[in-house]
Amino acid sequence: MELTANEKRLLAELGKHGSADASILADELSTDAAAVVQWAHLAAGRGLVQVNREVKEEYQLTEEGEAYARDGLPERQVVESIDGEIPMGELSRHPLAKVAIGWMRKNNWIVIDHGIARKAAAIPESPDEIALEKIAAGSMDLDDCGELKSRGLVTVHEQVRWIIEITPAGRNLLNAGIDLRSEAGTLTREQILSGSWRNEVLRRYSLATPPRRIYPGKPHPYRLILDEVRTLLLEMGFSEFSGNIVQSVFWNFDALFQPQDHPAREMQDTFYLEHTSELPDGWEKVRDMHEHGGETSSTGWGGAWDKTKAEGSVLRTHSTALSIQYLATHPEPPLKAFSLSRVYRRESIDPTHLAEFEQLEGIVMDEGVTFSHLLGFLKEFYHRMGFSDVRFRPAYFPYTEPSVEPEVWVDGLGWVELGGAGVFREEVTSPFGISYPVLAWGLGISRVAMLRLGLKDLRQLYKSDIDWIRNTPSYRRI
Repeated sequence: MELTANEKRLLAELGKHGSADASILADELSTDAAAVVQWAHLAAGRGLVQVNREVKEEYQLTEEGEAYARDGLPERQVVESIDGEIPMGELSRHPLAKVAIGWMRKNNWIVIDHGIARKAAAIPESPDEIALEKIAAGSMDLDDCGELKSRGLVTVHEQVRWIIEITPAGRNLLNAGIDLRSEAGTLTREQILSGSWRNEVLRRYSLATPPRRIYPGKPHPYRLILDEVRTLLLEMGFSEFSGNIVQSVFWNFDALFQPQDHPAREMQDTFYLEHTSELPDGWEKVRDMHEHGGETSSTGWGGAWDKTKAEGSVLRTHSTALSIQYLATHPEPPLKAFSLSRVYRRESIDPTHLAEFEQLEGIVMDEGVTFSHLLGFLKEFYHRMGFSDVRFRPAYFPYTEPSVEPEVWVDGLGWVELGGAGVFREEVTSPFGISYPVLAWGLGISRVAMLRLGLKDLRQLYKSDIDWIRNTPSYRRI
């Protein structure tokens, strides 16, 4: 039977012990436990050793768990404050009532009848209390931590031990004698030229034994797609611009002809900051546009425009705030530019919505460009991103007219909307001296990435999941 030198060394060491922990064997063999386990699995495949994996859970109290171990669980603290019975209205005023009432009912410590909570005659220790006491005392005699983990009071850590035991077959082979001379795994040029390789103990090379998998360094899959988008647009002749995360309300909303009472400005959609921002020179033209349409044919929104509101600051809710600033400093055509930046909104986080995400903003300004050119740009972009079927649905945005929402076809999902686009209204461009049509779009790149990577949860793009990063192919655009 052909054994590797490491298998032989392992067998010789097990001959002294019979069975031992991998970490102990690693110390005696001057290596690490992972290597010992690998050698043991090789020997186990030949029936020479048996490998046993033992997993033991260790419990550790969180900061909140330590407080409850000292003062008692919320249900214990609240139930001890009840003297016989208590109206639910009064009970609910206890600081811990919101957490405690459900657990008291589950433990049968109280019965609620017609708005009155009646305390049970006996209040035995609950399983959670018993487990909490043992963990706090450092006891290892615990098979289950009850509900403490789901309540966020305990963290669970797995301790894995590998016990390696020599089998009768391994013992017989050891008794018959094994050659413990060191083996040569590689041959040098000098050994081949001199012929000394003939006197070496050469390790057999087996094609049936898979090597240890090596994971090379590589960018995050989402970063690869962002870089692909950037490269694609640069190849299409666009230049890139950027801006600050914190924007004035003026640039984020007012300069885009969004009325000051628009629902999108409310706190549920926008992160407002405490400090204020100075308005740029010529802000009066934006005010006039809102109030009566300025020097255009528009009638504006009417009413009084509030300068104080415009001086507020927000985390940018869209990268269109950067587009209008770029146009204000580059009012002459031709212009093709884009911004790939993160935006922030007060969203309820779920598999398809996040409070922050990347948005691709694009603008094209030139004499004679039309709505058809806009559709052509978007179709070309999505085709190059790998989506063969693209369509457009009419939409409304305060700062573009006409407006559309591009959609792509995804097998299994159907038509998926990926952003908004349109031609900037004259109410947006006129205050900054722009007299040429401007095509604009804002696309959700995180959704594009989600579809390209076959994900069902948008949050995966932002997780530090090393296994997912290792196993996700590095996509390349063809």
